[in-house]
Amino acid sequence: MRTPVRGLVPILAVDRRSPVPLGQQVYEAYRGAIIEQRIRAGQPLPSSRTLAAELRVSRIVVVTAFEQLVAEGYVETSRGSGTFATRRLPEEALSTRAGQPLPEAKSGARRVARRPTLEGTSPEPWTQGTGPFRMSQPALEQFPFRVWASLCARYARNPTRSLLAYGDALGHRPLREALAHSLRISRGVRCEPEHIMVVSGSQQGLDLCARVLLEPGAPVWMEEPGYAGARNAFRLAGARLVPVPVDAEGLDVASGEARCPRARAVYVTPSHQFPLGMTLSAARRMQLLAWARRSGAWIIEDDYDSEYRYESLPIAALQGLDRAQRVIYLGTLSKVLFPSLRLGYLVLPPDLVEPFRQVRDTMDIFPASVPQAVLADFITEGHYARHLRRMRVLYRERRTALVTALKAELGPDCEILGDQAGMHLVVALPGVKRDRDVAVRAGALGLRAMPLSETWLGRARRQGLVLGYGGVPARQAREAVRVLARALTS
Repeated sequence: MRTPVRGLVPILAVDRRSPVPLGQQVYEAYRGAIIEQRIRAGQPLPSSRTLAAELRVSRIVVVTAFEQLVAEGYVETSRGSGTFATRRLPEEALSTRAGQPLPEAKSGARRVARRPTLEGTSPEPWTQGTGPFRMSQPALEQFPFRVWASLCARYARNPTRSLLAYGDALGHRPLREALAHSLRISRGVRCEPEHIMVVSGSQQGLDLCARVLLEPGAPVWMEEPGYAGARNAFRLAGARLVPVPVDAEGLDVASGEARCPRARAVYVTPSHQFPLGMTLSAARRMQLLAWARRSGAWIIEDDYDSEYRYESLPIAALQGLDRAQRVIYLGTLSKVLFPSLRLGYLVLPPDLVEPFRQVRDTMDIFPASVPQAVLADFITEGHYARHLRRMRVLYRERRTALVTALKAELGPDCEILGDQAGMHLVVALPGVKRDRDVAVRAGALGLRAMPLSETWLGRARRQGLVLGYGGVPARQAREAVRVLARALTS
């Protein structure tokens, strides 16, 4: 068990006007805190000298109280280690423990704000922990941690005053400069550092878009099937979701116009559609931009998995084709580096910068500065580009190993979708009625395969499994697929 935090003095009140002696007050306060488990078993108590100074009482008062607690078994002492709350409460305390929560009122559960039903927020096997086929799980063991640790130490040893103070709601300026330079070259994005906002991952970026752009009831086109995280962000804002089908060319713009010609916004993954993996065609891109310009709609471009393409050269971002400044570009660094970094970015049209800044300032004021400074150096010193090149080679190898294993174990005719790019693919299950049941059985066997049906807003038209391969070494792919095959046949 992890050692409890030392040196903390609990909130104790002593009343010098009370007829109760001060030592008795200290004793009763600690006894109550231990019984109510505000001070947990094994937690160290402050030294008598420290506590006496905090309470502004004689040290003898504290020593007397501690001796009584030791005598009654509420605390224990260890030579050279200090004084600790006992790991075994006296028997009489167990039957009269104070501080138990009061029973709920007869009216039922306590009130919370009414929210729309959100998808994928309850614990499911494919969302818990790590394991073969977990979506968006990169090859964590391949990250250059020594380089990263060296950069972290640079700022830990000698942080600047400005880096430790309140920062800009848009984010650390050097990181925004590094991102702008990289996006202009590698993604064809038209931007300057002043147009970039650093966010805590793509999910916060989606939440900001929903807060700034949408009123309750505003219609939003959503790819069908598509990303549940985006649907949830827009649902929380009270938006009306309009499912728009995708085909081999990506989002069917004509279908969207027929269903809701005056939508306020559209969420789209043009570089690598989630989950099916197609690329939005050039004709559809022009069609979508023209519709947004005519209708005054916003396009939220999630440049999902754009870093990894295996069968063609990288495709420029939709934002770079936009001359009417209707596109908000969203990117993340979590899958290239590691998910717990929680850093992404928005590229905003100039007239949206101030509205986004105001909302961001209200939400969390500004993103943490030190990780941004480390990441800025990681990019500008070339470590990011080198790591990305290595990962492209590695993920191509892992993709190939998984496809080979699927065809060997499930049969050469098994249908595989979206394996030309990204870090996941879809294996279709035409003979399965409920892919969710398969995913649950696979979860019990240690796999983290997501059911394709979970990505539909309406009724699922296909059954399948979404298999992430970023975290599956090539040598383990065959065995992981064999386990998956057992889940399919059990």
